[in-house]
This record gives sequence, C-alpha cells and structure tokens, in this order.
Amino acid sequence: MVERSEFKGKPVLIIKRDENDQYPFSFGLSKARLILENFDEIKKFVAEAGDK
Repeated sequence: MVERSEFKGKPVLIIKRDENDQYPFSFGLSKARLILENFDEIKKFVAEAGDK
C-alpha cells in the first residue's frame, strides 16, 4: 500500500505493509532519486540476503 503525503510542504511517499502498519516507510524526492539510481544494487541485495 502506497500513499502520497507532504512533510514540511514537500512531497513524500509512505509505504505500508497493510492498512494497520504501525511503522510505515516514508521518504521524499531526494531519497526516491537515490533509490532509483541504485535500484539494481537493491535488487541484488534482496536476492542475496533473501537466500540466507
């Protein structure tokens, strides 16, 4: 589940496991760009760490 919101007037994304998630993951545009720039490494990390 993904929601859009604002923090101090700037856009943020909020990612939740479900509607009742008490600890959602949120980030703004700067971190979103970093995620996109490093997406292949993130996928590699999940694949490698997920096997353990």
